[in-house]
This record gives sequence, structure tokens and C-alpha cells, in this order.
Amino acid sequence: MIKRCAWVEHNSKPLDIKYHDEEWGVPVHDDKTLFEFLILEGAQAGLSWTTILNKRENYRKAYNKFDPNKVAKFDDAKQQKLLQDPGIVRNRLKVAASVTNARAFLEVQKEFGSFDKYIWGFIDGKPLKNKWKSVDQVPANTKESDAMSKDLKKRGFKFVGSTICYAFMQATGMVNDHTTDCFRYKATP
Repeated sequence: MIKRCAWVEHNSKPLDIKYHDEEWGVPVHDDKTLFEFLILEGAQAGLSWTTILNKRENYRKAYNKFDPNKVAKFDDAKQQKLLQDPGIVRNRLKVAASVTNARAFLEVQKEFGSFDKYIWGFIDGKPLKNKWKSVDQVPANTKESDAMSKDLKKRGFKFVGSTICYAFMQATGMVNDHTTDCFRYKATP
């Protein structure tokens, strides 16, 4: 029997298991995928990740496959249309933040050459590998996520508190928070 992190073992929904086994904690360096996780993690605030995973394909359609250039151009009419879409989280502040974040994302790309170069700079470009024996040991935020949150906010990003930033770091493999007994722990940098 395959041993997984307790958070997915207790959930055991096929979509969560697939996400844990194939994506969570795998280093991401593609700007479009980083943008996707930035939007999804912000949308998740106050909700379960399962809710977001269930809406992920709808988000991909509604957000033009997470093309930041297109999302940055979403006007009020498009945002109102999104608020009518039951396939995504219909929260006015989160929808508006996604557009604001797309614009800020593009500015970061201009300044640093890529969002990847900027965001991975918070951990010197190399994944942090923790050695948690239990999910109870996993923090909600760290000094790195605090610094990331502070800098993102300074650049105009919304829904990027330290806890959201840490979840983003976990999702994109900037940090390996698989517990040491999980089969993914050794397989993930």
C-alpha cells in the first residue's frame, strides 16, 4: 500500500490524490503555471483546496488558460460575467484581485525577465526540503513566505498574505512539505 501525506489520506478523493501524487511539491518554473497557482491559491482563501481543484478546469476556461496577458485586459463587463459563472468562486474581491494580479505579474516579468526568476529568488532558486514527520508540524507560514507576501503586496498584488504565499510555495515545489513517510518525499527535490 502506498503511504501518502495524512492530509490526502484522510480526504481520499481521487482528484486530491492525483494532485498530491503528480503535482503538489513538484518544482514549477513555467510562468503560466506559476500564474495559475497564484490565481488559484488566492481563490482558495477561506475555502478548501478540494473546492478549487473541482473548479480548476472551469477556471482554465474562464481565465483563458491562465494567460496573464489576456486576464490583465479583463474589463468590468468581463469581471461581471465571471461573477455569474458558477464554475468558479464568485467572489467580487477575488475576481478583481485576479485582474490586478495579472497586471502586476506582467510588470514583474518586465522587471526580472520572468516571474519564475523573481519568485524563486525568495529561496535562492533551490527548493527547501523539510523533514516533517507529521502534518501537524507543517507551518502555515515561514520567514520566506512572509518576505514574499510583503514584496508582492508592495508590487500591488492582492490576496497574497503569508499563508497564501506558503501554500503557493508548497504547490509549486518551492518547498517540499511531504511528510517523511510519504512516498513523494524522496521523489520530490
